[in-house]
Amino acid sequence: GGVVVSQPGDPERIGNYRVLRRLGQGGMGVVYLAETPGHNRVAVKCVHSQLALDADFRRRFAREVAATRLVAGLCTAHVVDADPDAAVPYLVTEFVDGPTLQDRIEQQGPMSPDDVRFLAAGLAEGLAAIHAVGVTHRDLKPGNVILSASGPKILDFGIAAALGVSSLTQSGTLLGTPAWLSPE
Repeated sequence: GGVVVSQPGDPERIGNYRVLRRLGQGGMGVVYLAETPGHNRVAVKCVHSQLALDADFRRRFAREVAATRLVAGLCTAHVVDADPDAAVPYLVTEFVDGPTLQDRIEQQGPMSPDDVRFLAAGLAEGLAAIHAVGVTHRDLKPGNVILSASGPKILDFGIAAALGVSSLTQSGTLLGTPAWLSPE
């Protein structure tokens, strides 16, 4: 957890967004805290440059963006903008301030029963909003849940896919973080 220091080569701007600092990095790309021209804070997820060269990945990313735009709920991070056709494709979501569930557990230990019930209700509400538009997250884990002042928010639809899109679920392919995959 904590502040992630920007690295040499991090962009100053991504599309219309001024990059403030790096928030983190995952298997799909780098996430930056950025600011809109109106000074609103957003999270900008840029895909890794090697993935940007892969035409199949670009098609999947464009599908992800289209599906994610449909999700609306108080317990999910809302998509603000995206450019799947940029030299380095990116997705912009609202910035949700707060620790991840993983950071909270690592720093403070187990949650109280009341906090767990509040968390479970928020996660159920967020997943219901995601599933209502035929999308599955596929990487729901404590690091992708932010505990904001207004309640838990589900983040990172990095490998979400419209249900029924078989091209993303080829035999032998694992989608998600291995430690958090269901046993099936």
